Amino acid sequence: MLRIAMTSVYVDDEQKAHAFYTDVLGFETRTHIDLGGALFITVGAPGQDVELLLEPGDSPVARQYTKGLRDAGLPCIVFAVDDLWAEYERLKGLGVTFTQEPAEQGPVLTAVLDDTVGNLIQLAEPLGTVPNGS
Repeated sequence: MLRIAMTSVYVDDEQKAHAFYTDVLGFETRTHIDLGGALFITVGAPGQDVELLLEPGDSPVARQYTKGLRDAGLPCIVFAVDDLWAEYERLKGLGVTFTQEPAEQGPVLTAVLDDTVGNLIQLAEPLGTVPNGS
């Protein structure tokens, strides 16, 4: 069976992104390698195998992609939380800017935050049983 091992988000400052994703969001550092002018940084949620690559977003394609998503108000990734209101309050207390306060979106409660490095991130908490399509 296929599994997701790694995904990425384009960031405009890898060191700043690393600090935000670890110190503020609570991810742990998995890889931090200086490749001589470029960094390879991955983070992950404690206890989970999936890694998030903090991908340099300085190419024309990456800049166009992130600008397009941001201009449309669309998150680049969704993170699950068990208690969205508690996480919202915790992050607000740390100075995180939200572009969407918690709101019900069908079977989930969602909020959208600014990751300070070019992206909007959606937080989602299932409100009940979510159909799996089967």
